[in-house]
Amino acid sequence: MRTFDLAPLYRSAIGFDRLASLLEQRAESQPSYPPYNVELLAEDKYRIVMALAGFSRDEVEIVSERDTLHVTGRKQKDATERTYLHRGIAARDFEQRFQLANHVKVTTASFDNGMLTIDLVREVPEALKPRKIQIGDANGTVDNVQQIEQRQAA
Repeated sequence: MRTFDLAPLYRSAIGFDRLASLLEQRAESQPSYPPYNVELLAEDKYRIVMALAGFSRDEVEIVSERDTLHVTGRKQKDATERTYLHRGIAARDFEQRFQLANHVKVTTASFDNGMLTIDLVREVPEALKPRKIQIGDANGTVDNVQQIEQRQAA
């Protein structure tokens, strides 16, 4: 079983305790098939890469619903009956769920050479972004930037 040290996440991500706890729970309870990576590309850009050997594009479905990303693979039955001496490539059905943080959306998905790549981006609406508040004097008037610069130059 894999263990992840999420201590750096707790130190640097204030308010994301819930997200880190969900990741820990998923790592402990989630089966390891199919194997996947979650990459941080930039501050608000992420990528999920899943190794889906033996699957075709038509057998994989991606559904993004509210704060959950569902990736499902349903293997179609082979018309020819095969006898395996060793079967090392797992070609079983799977369902993988990813809990997405607030405002994270799927931008693109591609399937190439058995690798499924899902790009995500965190887009915070303008109304929720931090904004700078001007501080006024006792009368409630706010100096504009030009007046402040003129005072500093004098």
